[in-house]
Formats: sequence, structure tokens, C-alpha cells
Amino acid sequence: MQDDLLPNLDVDLADLPTPDKLGVESASAHPPRILLLYGSTRERSFSRLLTEEAARLLQRFGAETRIFDPRGLPLPDDAPDSHPNVQELRELMQWSEGQVWCSPERHGSMTAVFKAQIDWVPLAIGAVRPTQGKTLAVMQVCGGSQSFNVVNQLRVLGRWMRMFTIPNQSSVPKAYLEFDADGRMKRSSFYDRVVDVMEELVKFTLLLRDRSDYLVDRYSERKESAEELSKRVNQRSI
Repeated sequence: MQDDLLPNLDVDLADLPTPDKLGVESASAHPPRILLLYGSTRERSFSRLLTEEAARLLQRFGAETRIFDPRGLPLPDDAPDSHPNVQELRELMQWSEGQVWCSPERHGSMTAVFKAQIDWVPLAIGAVRPTQGKTLAVMQVCGGSQSFNVVNQLRVLGRWMRMFTIPNQSSVPKAYLEFDADGRMKRSSFYDRVVDVMEELVKFTLLLRDRSDYLVDRYSERKESAEELSKRVNQRSI
């Protein structure tokens, strides 16, 4: 069935990802919550256009999406944590169950705009780890020939943030050729790959979101918590 909002996508309703197809009786009834980040503030930003296309696909696959706008986000440590843009980003991090990261490649690496967003997110906010156990899909746009430098770096970054990065990924070469005047991605094998990545992200999110606490539960952290509890008990008894 062709979607009016996604003219390049032909998906039958029976193909949409659902928990029952995964053999999962999910405790969560709400749509998967996906946060999307991109790495450029240019007026015609191809990482933003690709992110917006990904968001439309995710919505078609039944997810709820939010895109963070990096404009106005201060450099890490150049403003207090109470800065409204920082607070918005951290709240979205905690809201999400899965994420999409997309950055242009600049000098063989992700952009400072993208990295600054991740650097504002600590491994823990209070007792809550804002990214641990969430799913992640990575994408990049290239100004020239296809490269995988950025998606490889994003995978390392996702692992550091204790996220489950899905196997598939998207790298779009000569991105300026892949979008029309309205900012929509043209039909191509690159578009099909983005569809694959978003479909896979929804499936993995449905599979893991109600199990992430158990899957990331660690012996060393349980041991440390038990030792801290023992210290507090001993201090009270003195």
C-alpha cells in the first residue's frame, strides 16, 4: 500500500512491525518512543532532511518520534545544566526508548554540533542512566563518495553510552543529489536502506524495551550497591 506522506514507500499493513510478530507479549502498550538527533545547523541541512525522512518512516512503522533541534544548544560546560536547551535534550533522552543519530562527515569525523549534544548527556542523571539499554540506529550523510567513518564512530559512542546499536546502518553519498527541492528523499537504493534501518530499529525497540533493565543489570554494579547498603547499615548501628 502506498502512503500519501511517503510516496517512495510501498509497505503492506501486514508488514508493519508489531510485538506479536516478534513473539513478544509486551507489557508496554504505547508506541515505541524514538528520539532523533542530527548534526548540522545549516539552513538546508542534509542530515536534518535525512532525519526528518527517518521520522516519517518511523511514524509509518507505528513509532512516536521527537526531533531535537540543536540550534541554540551551548557548547558543553559553556553554560549551566539549567540552560533550557540542555534541559530539553536531557528530558528527551529519558523519554526515549530508542534513538536515531545522524551526522554529516566533516574532516573524516562526526560534526562538533552532533558531538556537543551527546557531551551534554551524562552517564547518569541522579540515579537514572538516560541512555542505558535504549536502542540506537546510526546514519551519516556525505558530501562526496560514500564513507563509513561517522557511523563507525557513532557506534563507538553508542557503546560508551551503553546503548544497543542495531546491526543495520545508513550512509548516503553525495547527499545533495538525493533530496528534491521540497527536501524529500528521492527513490533509490539509499532510500530503501533507510527504510530497512528504521524498520529494524522499531523491531529491536519492541523486542528490548521491556527487558532493558534486566539485560543491562551488571554483577559489578549489584556488588557495589550491596557494599554501599552494608556501609549505611553499619553507620546507623554505630
